[in-house]
Amino acid sequence: MTDKTEIPVMIEREQDPKRTNPLAHVFDELVKFCRSRSMFMLHYCTGCGAIELPPAMTSRFDMERLGIQPMVTPRQADILLVTGYVSVKTLKRIILTYEQMSSPKYVVGICSCTVNGGMYWQSYATAKKLDEYLPIDLYIAGCMPRPEAVIEGMQKLMADIRSGKASNWKDYYRNYDYYLGNQQHLFGENWQTPTDVIGEARNYSLEGPGTTGEHTQLLEQYQQPLEPITTHFRIGESVTVSGEEDT
Repeated sequence: MTDKTEIPVMIEREQDPKRTNPLAHVFDELVKFCRSRSMFMLHYCTGCGAIELPPAMTSRFDMERLGIQPMVTPRQADILLVTGYVSVKTLKRIILTYEQMSSPKYVVGICSCTVNGGMYWQSYATAKKLDEYLPIDLYIAGCMPRPEAVIEGMQKLMADIRSGKASNWKDYYRNYDYYLGNQQHLFGENWQTPTDVIGEARNYSLEGPGTTGEHTQLLEQYQQPLEPITTHFRIGESVTVSGEEDT
């Protein structure tokens, strides 16, 4: 019987092409720099912190000179700004908006209300800690933080993006079951959104042990997939709406 140690290993391990190709990451630093200097933010005006955004963006402080400018749709936004206290009803819209944003994406909580509930910490109708429901990249505390603090915080986020440290968006995919469980605890076990987060996690190769679990299994029981609209109307065709004929 031959000793296994005497058998020469003739099969080489398959190497990662990204490691063998010296040009695989040549543009990574450039991409990070360009991404950090071109930030489109969607400011969800949930509370009084939104008052400080107009002066931060307009001529006196001119946040747009740093490459940060507002955007009107989540599909085109990089940063989701949550500016103030978050009611339970509003949090549903925030989560829906966040899941519609393309990755990589970042969330900034402005005002102390997003950190611990602020002056509404005793309210039954507000969410106290935003990071229990979404991964937060930056908190800018205060009641309310001045434009200088907002700009300083955004510059910190830009530096983290440039250095590759701002990657909390991956945590939503890797630990989706945890975030979904907190959402179900607040909204009810039949809570659902149209976004296939698990499918996105697989698409980004971020599916892990925390992606699925007891809460995603509960989601599958109630989730109703979106169905395509099959009804088509021709121009000039009369349609009955609420008992009245409309053309």
